[in-house]
Amino acid sequence: MTLGFERVGSEAAAEVLGIVRVAFSARPPLDPPAAALGETESSMKERLAGFGGVLARLDGVAVGAVLMDPADSTLWLRRFAVLPDQQGHGVAHKMVTYAAGLARAEGFDDLAVIAREELPETLRFWERQGFRRERGREDSRILPEVRLRRPLNEHVVEALDAEAMFELGRRVAALVAAGDVLVLSGGLGAGKTTFTKGLGAGLGVRGEVTSPTFVIARVHPSTVDGPELVHVDAYRLGGIEELDDLDLDTDLDDAVTVVEWGEGLAEGLSESRLELRIVRAEADEAPLDLVEAPDGADPRRVEIVPVGARWRGVDLGAL
Repeated sequence: MTLGFERVGSEAAAEVLGIVRVAFSARPPLDPPAAALGETESSMKERLAGFGGVLARLDGVAVGAVLMDPADSTLWLRRFAVLPDQQGHGVAHKMVTYAAGLARAEGFDDLAVIAREELPETLRFWERQGFRRERGREDSRILPEVRLRRPLNEHVVEALDAEAMFELGRRVAALVAAGDVLVLSGGLGAGKTTFTKGLGAGLGVRGEVTSPTFVIARVHPSTVDGPELVHVDAYRLGGIEELDDLDLDTDLDDAVTVVEWGEGLAEGLSESRLELRIVRAEADEAPLDLVEAPDGADPRRVEIVPVGARWRGVDLGAL
């Protein structure tokens, strides 16, 4: 199978409309109904006449579509649709990736979508694509809608197995320095500790890096006159300020600090940090070329987002 993408304008209105109607009609009934079901060929032409949209074609047949709607530095994805019989084969994931590439090339800062609260699987899909619910903005949630954003300065790495995750940690070690903070998120078994083992190996620290669940934090001294590694499990912390109560035998300014389960907690440690979100690939998210993955492969997608002045100009492309 060959999956390709085509940027389209108003000339593709009928084709885009057909996909949107089929896909949105297959969803559970909503109150109020999805606005997409009220689209006409005329309204679709008007929408596409602006920034256009994208058609996904599988062996030349259109199976997915999305409209692109720019607003300041954000590119909104509207009427995102994949034909029901083609869902679960990687089309949606690849279409998001393609749209992100277009948005970066056009100089946008982020992608954004609006999803319905009553469709938890749809919300879960967007969150697994790196979109986060807006926080701290009064208009972030207008019932029954939820607004989600994905920054476009992230770097995405595909890791086929635990060995690849370990090696990614080793490569990241070449970029970090004393005072750096890495915030890891991902479900149980996602590979957070495996990544940290690789990081520790790259930094040349002493002691086996294991999950710090029962001790909350461990300090691994350097054996090569480099920074220490502080490995923290924030799962049971009420707030990152509780780190002050751990009586660590090191100054965090002299160490590289890795915080597992740190999303929403560890941001207060530093205005500059690397946020790494590890996602186990599922059917609709795995790249199509992973169909031929080696036996035993358990692919992960690692979304690396640099935050703050420390990481400006740092090339993550080598990862």
